[in-house]
Amino acid sequence: MNAPLRTRIKICGISTQDTAAVAAEAGADAIGLMFYPPSPRHLELDQAAVIRASLPPFVTSVAVMVNPEPDYVRGIIEQVGVDMLQFHGEESDEFCAGFGVPYLKAIRVEGDTDLATRERNYPRCRGILLDTFVSDRYGGSGERFDWELANFGGEKPLVLAGGLDPANVRDAVTRVRPWAVDVSSGVETDGAKDAGKIRAFCRSVHQVASSQ
Repeated sequence: MNAPLRTRIKICGISTQDTAAVAAEAGADAIGLMFYPPSPRHLELDQAAVIRASLPPFVTSVAVMVNPEPDYVRGIIEQVGVDMLQFHGEESDEFCAGFGVPYLKAIRVEGDTDLATRERNYPRCRGILLDTFVSDRYGGSGERFDWELANFGGEKPLVLAGGLDPANVRDAVTRVRPWAVDVSSGVETDGAKDAGKIRAFCRSVHQVASSQ
């Protein structure tokens, strides 16, 4: 896919209304709501519904899940009203596309991962999110992979994740030119979202577009 004129921004692992407001005001295009109990950023449905209802126009809400049960996905859709689903496990395209809501598919990248083949396995996804492979974690590790691997000539919009932070995201966007970037732990301090880091991250991404 051709490089976008402006790289979009998703702040993942949002857990409060205040942090969602900071992200939106800083220029984030989307927030990620975590529905994976082992994650420290996991939300109950009622918590997520309050955050979702507080979002201003044109900020997309994304439900992030790992190998969920179908009824759990349906409950999220019905009770929270998210705009997009994001799957980080071993889900199939048939499963991911079976809920009537657009979806992103995350692929955890190792050096020998055949990204072109993996992308083709998800023909109905709206985009492919590349994250760093860590054997015991599904995202949120704060570790980065070799960004050169992201330039595999994929046909879907590319979302770059894994180890991004305010200090390196400008370089990442310049080198990869992804459709979007996704950050969670890179804008945290002591495990909590840091308003200053969120603003700095968004500012760095926006500076790439303004310098073109």
